[in-house]
Amino acid sequence: MPRAGRDNKPAPTIADVAALAGVSRAVASRALSTDKRPVSPEKKARVEAAAAQLRYSPNALARGMSRQSLDLVAVVVNHIHDLSDIDLFDRLLEAIQQLGKQMILIRMDSEDHAAEVIQKGIAYHVDAALVFSDFADAPRIRDLFRSETVIMLNGRHDDISPAVIADEAPGIAAAVADAAAKGVRTAALVTGRATSPTEKKRIDHYLTALADAGIALERMVQGDYSYASGRAAASMLAGDIWPEAVFCTSDAMAMGLLDMRRDDFLGNRPGRFRLYGFDNLSLIGMAAYPIASIGFNKADYVARIAQLLTNPAAPGERLVTVPTHFVPGATA
Repeated sequence: MPRAGRDNKPAPTIADVAALAGVSRAVASRALSTDKRPVSPEKKARVEAAAAQLRYSPNALARGMSRQSLDLVAVVVNHIHDLSDIDLFDRLLEAIQQLGKQMILIRMDSEDHAAEVIQKGIAYHVDAALVFSDFADAPRIRDLFRSETVIMLNGRHDDISPAVIADEAPGIAAAVADAAAKGVRTAALVTGRATSPTEKKRIDHYLTALADAGIALERMVQGDYSYASGRAAASMLAGDIWPEAVFCTSDAMAMGLLDMRRDDFLGNRPGRFRLYGFDNLSLIGMAAYPIASIGFNKADYVARIAQLLTNPAAPGERLVTVPTHFVPGATA
């Protein structure tokens, strides 16, 4: 059945366009295809004029099915309530749409959930998949989507699927050096999800940087990147003697901790201890959260992903890194 238009009349079909242009449906379809398909310039012009006159809009779903591609990019996530994800996904969505594709979100928030998706035999016909979830490895995702165009963003890449990751060592080293230059000699580290391979490497970078700077790590508190876990960490760290600096492996955790310890940051300046986050969220540019952080160029990060979507990596170009840098803030 033809789609209904805005005035509830049946929307024009490719057959209507073909009839008005005086060509066959096959010629009309070729003329309006985004692919370079053979059709004479004269017939193409007639078809385009007819389509404009009828206000015809091609059915993207049907067109995609005819060439066995729906112009979809799957983004596999743990969930989407991490503030760092929200900051990034808007840019990512825009970049994907500029490529003429659409993004779908698929959630894998545990090993059991990932196994369930596979066991149910769910197969998504997509052009590519971008993987953020901690629980999705490259072979599993290639099998799920029946595609070799899988870009790993979670640190679980292999020799087949390319990856884009942040080089976190320089940013972390610079943040720790900033603390050391201000006389910090003791620190606590509030960490993120234990399931994240990226987080494990991040912790190693902090341990190395702290040791190199001569700063003693007195406490390590397990969080999950969330604002709530930052608030919980503040309670766990509470006592008469605080370390001279607290490093959080996400800005959201640093925000939660800051809100619990506002009395230690009168005028947003550090009193009892210095506070550092990670992610360089857009929120920390606001007056309420002037947190020192670590970040990377998100536009560059997304551009690298888009480049891999349009031009899959050649051998030897499987791992793309984006450097991090220290972002000063009042809390430090």
